[in-house]
Amino acid sequence: MKTYTSAPARQHERTKQIECPLCGPASSAPYLALPGCLYVRCSGCGLVYQNPQPVFEDLRGRYDKDYFHYEIENEDNFYQLMRLGLNDIGFDDAFLAAAEDKSFLDIGCATGKLLGSMKDLGFNVQGVEICAQSAAYGMATRGVPIFIGTLEEAAFLDDSFSFIHFSHLIEHVPDPLGFLREVRRVLRKDGAVIVTTPNIDGLQARLFKAAWRSAIPDHLFLFSRITLEMLLVKAGFTVEQSVTWGGLARGTVPGWLKKPVDLLAKQFGFGDVMLLLARVRADQPASRS
Repeated sequence: MKTYTSAPARQHERTKQIECPLCGPASSAPYLALPGCLYVRCSGCGLVYQNPQPVFEDLRGRYDKDYFHYEIENEDNFYQLMRLGLNDIGFDDAFLAAAEDKSFLDIGCATGKLLGSMKDLGFNVQGVEICAQSAAYGMATRGVPIFIGTLEEAAFLDDSFSFIHFSHLIEHVPDPLGFLREVRRVLRKDGAVIVTTPNIDGLQARLFKAAWRSAIPDHLFLFSRITLEMLLVKAGFTVEQSVTWGGLARGTVPGWLKKPVDLLAKQFGFGDVMLLLARVRADQPASRS
């Protein structure tokens, strides 16, 4: 049931205590205990996050050749899921082909499969990927530019992109508020940001708790729609659309039950994964403050 994770407990990794990125030094209580990590829940806003967390210099070492092989093996499935999510918010091929401003940034772009498809639709594309092997593969195979490192390290110019996409990325980021403020800085004022991440308010998370497939040491934060929207608002965005999908994982229930549960999860918003579309608020400057 679990998604891919690096070694559950890395003895050499240093850790540090953090504050809630939404509430600061608010109190928190243990929420989920896993081998190698502890999730707490903020008493102020309800955000669930690992505490303590690995320091970033050690954390980035997890995205190595084993992670690359996982990405290669699953790239077709991941791509199809990303396209289905984009279609759900109206970003289908026809919409994207007709878009006048064609600049697209994919953060955590893995092997660049989505970048390649956007390039075919006439977009000027740019990727960011922390796994050097995945980035090298994407550049060599698909001819797309990928910066190896983090968004902050890429240091793009202000107002560089009209569409910024990141799927199953923000839960890995040690400073999600700082990351979203950097996204806001490089997003054009009339642009759109598209965020996909596991949903801790989904049916699977509620049923399986610590055995939930997205409760893994590599996920530093586990967002609900409410806490992710709060974070986006604090970073200067307004959320325009949200969708969820995935009622129960394959193999956890009989096949005849999975399809209706999946349909209900999508209709009523308790899916395992969520996607939010946000734009820069009109009253927000392009600073990181």
